[in-house]
Amino acid sequence: MNLGVRWSLHGDGRNPAPGAVVRPDERLSWPRTAGLGAQHVVAMFGASFVAPVLMGLDPNLAIMMSGVATMIFLLATRGRIPSYLGCSLSFVGVAAAIRATGGDSATITGAILVVGVVLLLAGLAVRRFGARIIHAAMPPIVTGAVVMLIGFNLAPVTAAVYWPQDQWTALLTMLFTGLAVVCLRGFWSRVAIFLGLLFGYGVSWLLDRVLGRINSPVGGTEAVDHWRLDLSGVGEAEWIGLPGFHAPAFEWSAILVALPVVIALVAENAGHVKAVGEMIGEPVDDRLGTAIAADGAASMLSSAVGGPPNTTYSENIGVMAATRVYSTAAYWAAALFALLFGLCPKFGAVVAAIPGGVLGGITVILYGMIGLLGAQIWINAKVDLRNPLNLVPAAAGIIIGVGGVSLEFTDDFELGGIALGTIVVITGYHVLRAFAPAHMKQRQPLLDAGTSAYDEDGAGGQPVANSKA
Repeated sequence: MNLGVRWSLHGDGRNPAPGAVVRPDERLSWPRTAGLGAQHVVAMFGASFVAPVLMGLDPNLAIMMSGVATMIFLLATRGRIPSYLGCSLSFVGVAAAIRATGGDSATITGAILVVGVVLLLAGLAVRRFGARIIHAAMPPIVTGAVVMLIGFNLAPVTAAVYWPQDQWTALLTMLFTGLAVVCLRGFWSRVAIFLGLLFGYGVSWLLDRVLGRINSPVGGTEAVDHWRLDLSGVGEAEWIGLPGFHAPAFEWSAILVALPVVIALVAENAGHVKAVGEMIGEPVDDRLGTAIAADGAASMLSSAVGGPPNTTYSENIGVMAATRVYSTAAYWAAALFALLFGLCPKFGAVVAAIPGGVLGGITVILYGMIGLLGAQIWINAKVDLRNPLNLVPAAAGIIIGVGGVSLEFTDDFELGGIALGTIVVITGYHVLRAFAPAHMKQRQPLLDAGTSAYDEDGAGGQPVANSKA
């Protein structure tokens, strides 16, 4: 049985000819393949350790399970779709919403596991019935609105939890990160968030040395005197050890909040698979269902041991577009590197020490970018917001999701925020469409036009767009 783990040597294994591409079933020499794998790790690193920190989960475990998830994905797709699976940012808002209602890490990972099951089933359905089942249930107006409300629902977390811990560090970090995203080119633009974190570390350390302790709230608590950057836990951490595992717990309220993320993940996978297929010059649409199912299975395994969900990463797709090396051998190398990082508790202690003000500056940009990916879906699909059939359900659902509107059914059960907003968008669109006049029922563009577009003719020959939900 072909599992996609055999590669032929491309040329002499050293330098591809000008304009040549290294196909998924080819590889360069093993030292060069290892170097490319390390580059993929660095590309995914920023978002993959920021996301679990924002979710309150163990970043060591997140990095380690991203390696395991990538291996699962490569085996499931038989090496035809070169992709790296990292921690999904789409669940950050869900985690914040669950914790706001008293949930803990076990509750969050339990909700993620259920989402993984649904995503696996969705992938199997796409394999059985084809991609049009996605387009029928989730046209771009729906997917765009859901992604948007998931991102913008996070705004109160930044405003009430992170930013107040150190407003000036947050402001400086935000400005530096914005400049890095816009002004840097090539690989460095792909790790702009990571560079922003390093800058914030440096600013916090400098302010501690010059101004001493700061009096501010920590994690939404009352104001206390504390160091901006506390590295005491780093010295106590071991160099080698297992990350922290825990079992998931299941609560219906948390599960209902998390389920809407399935829509974002399906849309994201469709866009990424389409982008990879265009880059390697080979149709891979027949693997879309397998890719979605593999994402679901990987997220189930990760959350079963206390880790975050995983999804395909556009940062790594961008690295492939820049290098024109699509070898899955490089992704196997990246997965092995990630496993090694996950076994270093000292690394986790460094991540856990990220100052709240730094997260405030990062999340102002990051959360907004997540939300605006919904607008990108609308733009790519040419969604007409002058059409009331599109405008009404999207407008209502977004305001409910962003504003935290709730609907109480009993004393013990209510729907609100992300969950209620998503239900309103989906049911509202399909119900209104059933009663709308014929001239409003214009044909919807297909979702697999993608949530990302990689234009290699852009400035500097680099990809000009990327997304991650």
